[in-house]
Amino acid sequence: MSTVTRLQKEAMQMLKLTSRTFYIPISLLKPKLKKTVASAYLCMRAVDEIEDHDALDSAAKQHLLRSTSRLLQGNNFDNGAFLQLVSPYKTQLPEVTLRLGDWISVCPVEIVDKIKESTSVMAEGMANWAEKGWRIKNKADLDDYTYYVAGLVGVMLSDIWQWYDGTTTDRELAIGYGRGLQAVNILRNQDEDGERGVRFVPDDWTRADLFEYTEKNLALADEYMTDIANRNILLFCRIPLALAKRTVKALKDGREKISRAEVENIVETIKSE
Repeated sequence: MSTVTRLQKEAMQMLKLTSRTFYIPISLLKPKLKKTVASAYLCMRAVDEIEDHDALDSAAKQHLLRSTSRLLQGNNFDNGAFLQLVSPYKTQLPEVTLRLGDWISVCPVEIVDKIKESTSVMAEGMANWAEKGWRIKNKADLDDYTYYVAGLVGVMLSDIWQWYDGTTTDRELAIGYGRGLQAVNILRNQDEDGERGVRFVPDDWTRADLFEYTEKNLALADEYMTDIANRNILLFCRIPLALAKRTVKALKDGREKISRAEVENIVETIKSE
């Protein structure tokens, strides 16, 4: 087995360990798209794990995120410099972060610079929010935060679709798609976030306001998909959106999340359509 083949296999294994939402739709993509989207997702997940780490203080997060952002801006990612950067934290950071260089290396060379660029912007934006203590005062703050942690995923995917077969999608709608998925996570984790002293909700908002924000952005995700004719890409986009909508319904019904059986039923229904 070649090194690239081994790393691609390990990327899918890592994806399965780190993402309940995206592993299934990525695994259903055709080979070229699968390895590209898996690589891109893991790059962003690598920096997200730094921002979200509960044992690192804000100063450490800012240092790691900003330094990683700069490294991603280089023509060739300096994995040696990255490993040196994370070395003092290697017992704390998860494998998906420590292996950022591997995920970059399996991305097709024609699109890797776009993936690095989006991940770099994400890391810098996350560092800025760490510096501000994740203090979200109003809707503009929430829009800014959700852009950096999720909207950029939508933009990156739009870049991949265009590179793959010329599929052109609206970038603002792509951002809305990402925001909608992130808002579902904020709704799900609101109590848990509060217990650790973090609030990702504007000061004067009620939970009903957050539901409204979530559903408006999920509606933009529906609109986003109207530009997509490629059935394989459409299948990928529909699954996370359907899971998000069902989760919103579950939360409104007083449940914390949807069941594995519900997930499997949603996926099978979409695959058969």
